[in-house]
Amino acid sequence: MLLLTYMKRIIISGCLLCLAFLASQAQDKFVFTPQWTAQAQFAGYYVAFEKGFYKDAGLDVEIVHPSITQSAISRISDNRSQATTLQLVQAMEIIDDGIPLVNILQTSMNNAMVIVSRRGLNPLKQVGAKVGIWNAGFGQIAQCMSIQEKLDYQWIPFAYSVNLFLSGAIDATLAMSYNEYYQLLQTGIELNETNVYRFFNHGYNIQEDGVYMTREYYESHKEQAMLFAEASRQGWEWAAENPEETLDIVMKYVQMNHISTNRVLQQLMLDEVLKLLVDREIKRRIYTLRPDMVEQASTLMFENGMLDRPVAYEELIAE
Repeated sequence: MLLLTYMKRIIISGCLLCLAFLASQAQDKFVFTPQWTAQAQFAGYYVAFEKGFYKDAGLDVEIVHPSITQSAISRISDNRSQATTLQLVQAMEIIDDGIPLVNILQTSMNNAMVIVSRRGLNPLKQVGAKVGIWNAGFGQIAQCMSIQEKLDYQWIPFAYSVNLFLSGAIDATLAMSYNEYYQLLQTGIELNETNVYRFFNHGYNIQEDGVYMTREYYESHKEQAMLFAEASRQGWEWAAENPEETLDIVMKYVQMNHISTNRVLQQLMLDEVLKLLVDREIKRRIYTLRPDMVEQASTLMFENGMLDRPVAYEELIAE
């Protein structure tokens, strides 16, 4: 009888240890790093954290923005972060460089890039123009377009502001429809159909932001990855249904991270980002990569010397 009681205690203790181990595994720190500083571009992830969607999924998530010395991709490469947001073209270049990545959630269904020209000129008429491009990357489709359309643009790198354009040092600049475009509007510059070229209206509607992690991490943490993706999707859905409260959450993160911006700009950004979530063809949010857009991006970049080899859709998706 004593032996039986002892054995039961061992079994119960073992079960408790297993449960404790599983609980600790579920609560392992999951560090998520957006590819840029705090702003409405990442509203859905802030919502998922603040509304407890990550916690409800059994995840212990920490949101850490990149810094001057620690980029988002360097953080996941060094395992300091488990996931980051990247544009599709950036992810392709990283894979081409030998770092396999997996897309676990796609938020952007449309291309947000535009070219804005000075003096009301049509960007397609400015052959050889000096055009501003982000030095952090993700202007690859614009570079391909310049080659395809025989525009021979001279690309002038800038960090993050529109000051180079405003100073008159360049003829035109790349801008995001949810960011620099509205910064320019706030300065009083007139923007219209003549001097603004929208890529998604000219055959270059290639998806942008998605959530990526290294394939090595994904293969050993598939359940965790899917839980994070689903909770993030819930965050974006909630943001779409509750934009005003979402803006309050965004401003909280902006202030915590000491970002120089204003509520009006973040409101405009949030409105535009939420529009970009909706697939233009099927008119709803689907949160997945589109094979046709992956193929188009891969073909453009490979044919124009930005990839050493085509990157296939199958290399990007989570199995």
